[in-house]
Amino acid sequence: MTVQDIPTLNATLNGLATVLLTTGFALIKAGRKEAHRRVMMTAVVVSALFLVGYVTHKILIRGVHTNLGAKGVVATVYHTMLISHILLAMAIAYLVPRTFLFALRGDFTRHRAWARWTFPLWYYVSVTGVLVYFSLYVWWPAAK
Repeated sequence: MTVQDIPTLNATLNGLATVLLTTGFALIKAGRKEAHRRVMMTAVVVSALFLVGYVTHKILIRGVHTNLGAKGVVATVYHTMLISHILLAMAIAYLVPRTFLFALRGDFTRHRAWARWTFPLWYYVSVTGVLVYFSLYVWWPAAK
């Protein structure tokens, strides 16, 4: 594995987190609490691995790569998505562990109340993380 492979690995982890979040949501709606717990614990681990990979990549390349090879409306949509993704990613770095902690403590009333906010934000960050990857590395990579 090279440093150039890390963004693809990170996007894969983000995509997997999205699948796990979707599954966890469906499980809790179906009343399958134990299965929900296992899936959401896996989602937290996958997201933590993503964060380690993301920080490692930024350290190794000595910066953040956000240059898009597109202009006009595509660039405007991308930058709007990127800004919202970054801001909400900072928020979920606090919200996810806090929501998870309530569940671990058995405080399901507070867990549920926090999850109503955490889940859609985490889901958005997970999906837009994959879209940022595709925008930067697949659909509109910047000229080298």
